[in-house]
Amino acid sequence: MDLVFSQLTDLFRIGLIVALVVTMFRTSAVTGRVLPLALGVVFVAVIVPTTLSTGSASLTDAILAGLASNLIILVLVLAVVALVARLRR
Repeated sequence: MDLVFSQLTDLFRIGLIVALVVTMFRTSAVTGRVLPLALGVVFVAVIVPTTLSTGSASLTDAILAGLASNLIILVLVLAVVALVARLRR
């Protein structure tokens, strides 16, 4: 649980997910929405622990915790985007 919380507060991970959502909206006419988001979440969950030191957690635990935290961050970012879109109308 501490690993997920530490990943939820990782600004680098949050920035990557926000950039993923922005890119998804810009390219959604060509690539769609669901597949790029799913692959991006998995990519960030794998690339961050493999390139940065994760401390005492195993790589598998770090990737699984990354998947959970990425999905939570993605849901929050998509909720903010939907709220902004609704307020613009």
